[in-house]
Amino acid sequence: MKYENEINKRRTFAIISHPDAGKTTLTEKFLLFGGAIQTAGAVKSNKIKKHATSDFMEIERQRGISVATSVMSFEYKGTLINLLDTPGHKDFAEDTYRTLTAVDSVILVIDSVNGVEAQTRRLMEVCRMRDTPVIVFINKMDRDGKNRFDLLEEIEKELHLQLHPMTWPINSGKDFKGVYNLDEKSLVLFTANTKAADEDVVQINDINSNLLDEKLGDRDAATLREDVELVDAVHGQLNIEDYRHGKVAPVFFGSAINNFGVREMLDTFIKIAPTPLCRPTTLREICPGEEKLSGFIFKIHANLDPKHRDRIAFLRVCSGKFERNKYFHHVRLDKDVRFSNPYTFLARDKDVIEEAYPGDVVGLFDTGNFKIGDTLTEGENFFFTGIPSFSPEIFKEVVNKDPMKSKQLEKGLLQLTDEGVAQLFTQFGGNKKIIGCVGELQFEVIQYRLLHEYSASVQFNSLPFYKACWITSKDPKKLEDFIRYKHANIAEDKDGHLVYLAQSEWFLNTERTNNPDIEFHFTSEIHK
Repeated sequence: MKYENEINKRRTFAIISHPDAGKTTLTEKFLLFGGAIQTAGAVKSNKIKKHATSDFMEIERQRGISVATSVMSFEYKGTLINLLDTPGHKDFAEDTYRTLTAVDSVILVIDSVNGVEAQTRRLMEVCRMRDTPVIVFINKMDRDGKNRFDLLEEIEKELHLQLHPMTWPINSGKDFKGVYNLDEKSLVLFTANTKAADEDVVQINDINSNLLDEKLGDRDAATLREDVELVDAVHGQLNIEDYRHGKVAPVFFGSAINNFGVREMLDTFIKIAPTPLCRPTTLREICPGEEKLSGFIFKIHANLDPKHRDRIAFLRVCSGKFERNKYFHHVRLDKDVRFSNPYTFLARDKDVIEEAYPGDVVGLFDTGNFKIGDTLTEGENFFFTGIPSFSPEIFKEVVNKDPMKSKQLEKGLLQLTDEGVAQLFTQFGGNKKIIGCVGELQFEVIQYRLLHEYSASVQFNSLPFYKACWITSKDPKKLEDFIRYKHANIAEDKDGHLVYLAQSEWFLNTERTNNPDIEFHFTSEIHK
């Protein structure tokens, strides 16, 4: 492999969780370990002095939730880590699903108090579709939560995931004393409101040593010995290949806000997490070691800096070497493009780079050339597959409250929908603009951003649609007839593809039964 050293040095992963499980806090602790930031931000405090490094949109800072995926790169112990922080809120699930196509592994954060929640299940389904390797971090051990064995059983049952504990907690809540590292046979002691330092690590070669009783007290030492014996008997050594194929998930316990149990996980992560992987395309499988560059756009973000109207496309490099000022082939537009200021990110801070390798995420200034799923190559024509747009679940008509700002509104809607924040449909034969989203909160974000970034004031009127299906047919005449009969329910997406808007599941099933020559698709990937 031509760039073997660079590829082996890289790990690209996402942190996923239900809202409030502590994902953003964990992200910050990773950045602290990597020396990328000096102080952590108080994310949820009312007296916020510094905001979470990864929440860089004004509405996120106001509401304390992440609504856009941030990309951060940092180095830790000679490994270059590309970390993608994802929105936890279910209304932004689609952004998270797409981000998961750009990573090689994930860390799933679970709140020890609440256990498995609805969003956790959804996210794991996406990981399972791709056999993505998962490490589980059970957070908030310093709060009174569920029994450790019950929690593991719940995760295994609810997420259909085989777990392998790597650290083991000593009590929880106010009695939480620390974790025992099953792999390294060491005890890490916990003191509330202080971060774990090297002096808190007690090396114990023999768990029956009196040192354990001395540090924990007789009762807790006895409980730990029983637990460890049981866990070792059930799980034994971690099989790294099983983890890399998504069959087994290593588990760590800790408290992200106290920076406790995080380092053990990070140290294990850089040892076992996969280096950049091969990816499917419409032509063949593309592997990182190939000499020529290829990569795909998995996210577009406009106005990262409100003072400058910039738009940045995030490129995941899949093979070869990306170079500044070199011409690359934009497959969909069939034209060559070059980038004079490609960036890597530490949230809102950007650094211009000269080159990037497989696994890296590069920010490219975009004047409107890119859409999600676009592919860059050194001349070959193919698309990376598996980056779909999902059928929205809520539909609203966009009503312009200021006709003088029609142009700004048009531009804003196109840019925001190119980012994948929502989908834009135009009613067939008319000009009614319909926005389709996965959740209500997305409409708030769109309304806020249209007003603050494009000076366009809108209101949304709910529409009685249940699902959007992309329609195709091998028989143009049948498609034409269907459009004529159903014109009130037909729209075009912004790429000009035909969409059927069904009022209910019953209507959709009826139309599918009555029109066997028409295919109804639930994702737009059919058009790639």
